[in-house]
Amino acid sequence: MYQALLLYHSIFRWLVLIALLYAIYRAAKGYYSNAVFSKIDDGVRHWTATTCHLQLTLGIILYTQSPIVLYYWAHRNEAGFELAFFSVVHMLMTLTAISLITIGSAKAKRMPTDRQKFKTMLVWFSCGLLIILIAVPWPFSPLASRPYFR
Repeated sequence: MYQALLLYHSIFRWLVLIALLYAIYRAAKGYYSNAVFSKIDDGVRHWTATTCHLQLTLGIILYTQSPIVLYYWAHRNEAGFELAFFSVVHMLMTLTAISLITIGSAKAKRMPTDRQKFKTMLVWFSCGLLIILIAVPWPFSPLASRPYFR
Protein backbone atom coordinates (compact mmCIF):
# COMPACT_ATOMS: atom_id res chain seq x y z
CA MET A 1 0.00 0.00 0.00
CA TYR A 2 2.86 2.39 0.81
CA GLN A 3 4.36 2.13 -2.69
CA ALA A 4 0.99 2.82 -4.33
CA LEU A 5 0.42 5.86 -2.10
CA LEU A 6 3.90 7.13 -2.90
CA LEU A 7 3.24 6.73 -6.64
CA TYR A 8 -0.11 8.56 -6.46
CA HIS A 9 1.39 11.33 -4.33
CA SER A 10 4.21 11.72 -6.85
CA ILE A 11 1.86 11.85 -9.83
CA PHE A 12 -0.54 14.23 -8.12
CA ARG A 13 2.37 16.61 -7.46
CA TRP A 14 2.40 17.36 -11.18
CA LEU A 15 -1.37 17.89 -11.32
CA VAL A 16 -1.12 20.36 -8.44
CA LEU A 17 1.72 22.25 -10.14
CA ILE A 18 -0.07 22.36 -13.49
CA ALA A 19 -3.33 23.49 -11.87
CA LEU A 20 -1.58 26.20 -9.84
CA LEU A 21 0.42 27.49 -12.80
CA TYR A 22 -2.71 27.62 -14.95
CA ALA A 23 -4.75 29.33 -12.21
CA ILE A 24 -2.00 31.90 -11.63
CA TYR A 25 -1.73 32.52 -15.37
CA ARG A 26 -5.50 33.06 -15.68
CA ALA A 27 -5.51 35.29 -12.59
CA ALA A 28 -2.63 37.44 -13.87
CA LYS A 29 -4.14 37.67 -17.35
CA GLY A 30 -7.54 38.59 -15.94
CA TYR A 31 -6.15 41.10 -13.47
CA TYR A 32 -3.90 42.94 -15.92
CA SER A 33 -6.49 43.01 -18.71
CA ASN A 34 -9.44 43.96 -16.47
CA ALA A 35 -11.32 40.89 -17.68
CA VAL A 36 -14.61 39.58 -16.39
CA PHE A 37 -14.25 36.78 -13.81
CA SER A 38 -16.05 34.07 -15.78
CA LYS A 39 -17.49 30.71 -14.82
CA ILE A 40 -14.34 29.15 -16.26
CA ASP A 41 -12.18 31.29 -13.96
CA ASP A 42 -14.32 30.30 -11.01
CA GLY A 43 -14.02 26.66 -12.02
CA VAL A 44 -10.24 26.96 -12.30
CA ARG A 45 -10.17 28.53 -8.83
CA HIS A 46 -12.33 25.77 -7.37
CA TRP A 47 -10.63 22.80 -9.07
CA THR A 48 -7.15 24.08 -8.28
CA ALA A 49 -8.02 24.20 -4.58
CA THR A 50 -9.70 20.79 -4.83
CA THR A 51 -6.64 19.26 -6.50
CA CYS A 52 -4.50 20.65 -3.68
CA HIS A 53 -6.87 19.18 -1.09
CA LEU A 54 -6.71 15.77 -2.75
CA GLN A 55 -2.91 15.92 -2.73
CA LEU A 56 -2.99 16.90 0.94
CA THR A 57 -5.26 13.95 1.72
CA LEU A 58 -2.89 11.58 -0.10
CA GLY A 59 0.02 13.15 1.74
CA ILE A 60 -1.58 12.72 5.15
CA ILE A 61 -2.37 9.08 4.46
CA LEU A 62 1.16 8.56 3.13
CA TYR A 63 2.56 10.28 6.22
CA THR A 64 0.86 7.73 8.50
CA GLN A 65 2.25 4.81 6.46
CA SER A 66 5.76 6.06 5.73
CA PRO A 67 8.62 4.03 7.18
CA ILE A 68 10.77 7.19 7.00
CA VAL A 69 8.36 9.12 9.20
CA LEU A 70 7.84 6.22 11.60
CA TYR A 71 11.60 5.79 11.96
CA TYR A 72 12.12 9.51 12.49
CA TRP A 73 9.58 9.76 15.31
CA ALA A 74 11.03 6.66 17.00
CA HIS A 75 14.66 7.84 16.66
CA ARG A 76 14.50 11.66 16.50
CA ASN A 77 17.85 12.18 18.21
CA GLU A 78 19.73 9.95 15.75
CA ALA A 79 17.88 10.85 12.56
CA GLY A 80 19.49 13.11 9.98
CA PHE A 81 18.08 16.20 8.32
CA GLU A 82 16.60 14.32 5.35
CA LEU A 83 14.40 12.27 7.67
CA ALA A 84 13.45 15.44 9.55
CA PHE A 85 12.67 17.10 6.23
CA PHE A 86 10.03 14.50 5.32
CA SER A 87 8.73 14.11 8.86
CA VAL A 88 8.42 17.78 9.79
CA VAL A 89 9.53 20.36 7.21
CA HIS A 90 7.80 18.96 4.10
CA MET A 91 4.60 18.32 5.99
CA LEU A 92 4.43 21.75 7.66
CA MET A 93 5.38 23.66 4.51
CA THR A 94 2.86 21.90 2.29
CA LEU A 95 0.16 22.21 4.93
CA THR A 96 0.90 25.94 5.10
CA ALA A 97 0.89 26.27 1.30
CA ILE A 98 -2.42 24.47 0.88
CA SER A 99 -3.90 26.52 3.72
CA LEU A 100 -2.89 29.70 1.86
CA ILE A 101 -4.40 28.37 -1.37
CA THR A 102 -7.62 27.45 0.44
CA ILE A 103 -7.86 30.87 2.09
CA GLY A 104 -7.12 32.56 -1.24
CA SER A 105 -9.78 30.51 -3.00
CA ALA A 106 -12.39 31.33 -0.36
CA LYS A 107 -11.48 35.03 -0.32
CA ALA A 108 -11.49 35.28 -4.12
CA LYS A 109 -14.94 33.73 -4.25
CA ARG A 110 -16.28 36.44 -1.95
CA MET A 111 -14.61 39.51 -3.46
CA PRO A 112 -17.06 42.09 -4.78
CA THR A 113 -15.31 42.95 -8.06
CA ASP A 114 -13.79 40.81 -10.78
CA ARG A 115 -10.46 42.61 -10.56
CA GLN A 116 -10.28 41.88 -6.81
CA LYS A 117 -11.10 38.23 -7.44
CA PHE A 118 -8.25 37.92 -9.91
CA LYS A 119 -5.82 39.79 -7.64
CA THR A 120 -6.73 37.66 -4.62
CA MET A 121 -6.23 34.46 -6.59
CA LEU A 122 -2.96 35.75 -8.03
CA VAL A 123 -1.45 36.71 -4.68
CA TRP A 124 -2.59 33.79 -2.51
CA PHE A 125 -2.04 31.07 -5.12
CA SER A 126 1.41 32.47 -5.97
CA CYS A 127 2.43 32.42 -2.31
CA GLY A 128 1.19 28.85 -2.01
CA LEU A 129 3.06 27.82 -5.15
CA LEU A 130 6.29 29.38 -3.92
CA ILE A 131 6.12 27.42 -0.67
CA ILE A 132 5.26 24.21 -2.54
CA LEU A 133 8.23 24.67 -4.86
CA ILE A 134 10.51 24.94 -1.83
CA ALA A 135 8.85 22.02 -0.01
CA VAL A 136 8.95 19.50 -2.88
CA PRO A 137 11.99 17.18 -2.75
CA TRP A 138 13.22 17.91 -6.28
CA PRO A 139 16.23 15.95 -7.58
CA PHE A 140 18.28 19.17 -7.38
CA SER A 141 17.03 20.30 -3.95
CA PRO A 142 19.65 20.87 -1.25
CA LEU A 143 17.06 20.00 1.44
CA ALA A 144 16.14 16.48 0.32
CA SER A 145 16.15 15.00 -3.14
CA ARG A 146 13.94 12.45 -4.83
CA PRO A 147 13.44 11.60 -8.51
CA TYR A 148 10.81 13.42 -10.56
CA PHE A 149 8.66 10.28 -10.53
CA ARG A 150 8.69 7.47 -7.96
